Amino acid sequence: MFPLLIAASLVFTPADAAFAYSNAVEIVRDCSPRDAGTIRGGIAAFHILDLASIAGANVRLDRFSDTTPRGVRHFTNLSAEFVANPTGEWVVVVSHYDTKAGTGCPGANDGASTSGLLISLAGVLASRQFDGGNVMLVWTDGEECFESYSANDGFHGSRRAAARLKESGRKVRGVVCVDMLGDRDLGISIPRNGTDSLAEAALRAAAARGLKGLVARADIVVKDDHQPFLDLGFPAIDLIDFSYGPDNSWWHTKEDTPDKISIESLHKAGELVAGIITELFNDR
Repeated sequence: MFPLLIAASLVFTPADAAFAYSNAVEIVRDCSPRDAGTIRGGIAAFHILDLASIAGANVRLDRFSDTTPRGVRHFTNLSAEFVANPTGEWVVVVSHYDTKAGTGCPGANDGASTSGLLISLAGVLASRQFDGGNVMLVWTDGEECFESYSANDGFHGSRRAAARLKESGRKVRGVVCVDMLGDRDLGISIPRNGTDSLAEAALRAAAARGLKGLVARADIVVKDDHQPFLDLGFPAIDLIDFSYGPDNSWWHTKEDTPDKISIESLHKAGELVAGIITELFNDR
């Protein structure tokens, strides 16, 4: 009889959440608005690079151009890899950092909150030597569409990241997209356009981390950065709080400011993501 191999448990502490929050606030303060293809968007990419590098991650930039309804734009993705087994499976966690073009939106929740979360998670993975499996963190540019989502509008960074992941031939256990998870009044949905087994893993992780009731599957389709990964055959889900302010009225507006997000919500979101990573590497 072979022994059951249990991966190390990844933990995201209140201190990690405070760091995530401070990162998000700094991104808003120094890099907003950060619409894709703009100078401030480029500043945001290098700001994230600096913050994640200081946290201990080896961050790579992927600068590329793509056609949009407003001509050719230049985009920048960032990624950090944490390797426990070079031939093993990967869990990929994705957050976009760009803001909605032309709105003047500071993007505290929509973009900065989960980008700050990934920076903090990079520090956790770098400092605590998680040996459960391989983890890749990806910060994408150009998630927001200029006019309406189409083949040449929106998801520029995630389409690029998914294609490069496909070309690499890596074995991917799951892709987890996180978006708008800093909301003070947090409620996390898993839209139905996702992989059922990953959604179930997320619910198990929520129950194991004391977050049952905070996370629920929703009978909605959400256009987000997980979709290009699904389109290329990767198992993927979206974790999103798509009820931000009264009738979602703070979304894509100047009201999306740091006072609307909280350390407590980022702690819950971080623990959920840590729990999903642990769950996926234990469930083999």
